[in-house]
Amino acid sequence: MTPADLIALALVDAGIVGQGQTAKAEDTNNAFTRFNWMVSQWARKRWLVWHLLDVVKTATGALSYTVGPGLDFDTTRPDRIESAFARQILPSQGSPIDYALQIIQSKEDYNLIAMKTLGTWPSCVFYDSGWPTGTVFFWPLPQAGQFDLHITIKQPIDQFASLTSDLNMPPEYEAAIYHNLVVRLRSAYQLPSDPVQVDLAKEALNVLRGANAQIATLRMPRAVVGRGRMYNVYSDGY
Repeated sequence: MTPADLIALALVDAGIVGQGQTAKAEDTNNAFTRFNWMVSQWARKRWLVWHLLDVVKTATGALSYTVGPGLDFDTTRPDRIESAFARQILPSQGSPIDYALQIIQSKEDYNLIAMKTLGTWPSCVFYDSGWPTGTVFFWPLPQAGQFDLHITIKQPIDQFASLTSDLNMPPEYEAAIYHNLVVRLRSAYQLPSDPVQVDLAKEALNVLRGANAQIATLRMPRAVVGRGRMYNVYSDGY
């Protein structure tokens, strides 16, 4: 399946091209542009991405590391970090030890750190999603050669280079792309909304949501939990 296949079907079912007719190149190219716009938006939504990717960089003692193709973290620039950890490198021992890192969610919070060049055991990470290059800051600074730094990001979903590119997605994405593209094309050509297609588009997205959604276990900060007893939701006791 290629973008051209889905676009040809969507143009017919949206009422833009008649059954058995061939779409004009202008209509196909415009639909392809909207196709890529839609996929680019989907790539930013966790519940529309089917996989999380682990990207690794060995610590060099630097204040920051670049994120992007061919850079320190060699991957497509992400919009955010989903999670991160530091793996202590122990050449003399068999099993490495991973230490989860707290994500600093904003530049304002990172700016509150008084001594950003403090070098010791890392505990936090901040990601600055600049364009076209992202930058990740670990704090305290991990010592050079002592840690492998891991960031977890959404599987990159890049725009398609051509109409004949392989879709290369799980099969359930084909229907979701098709139905949602029909809805967008009818709007683009100022045609009345088709309630059946709108419902099918929503249902297709719900299928992806059900397949991809992963809800992490709620964890409370130690300062909030305090030293008191903790309630166990499974046993209905403390």
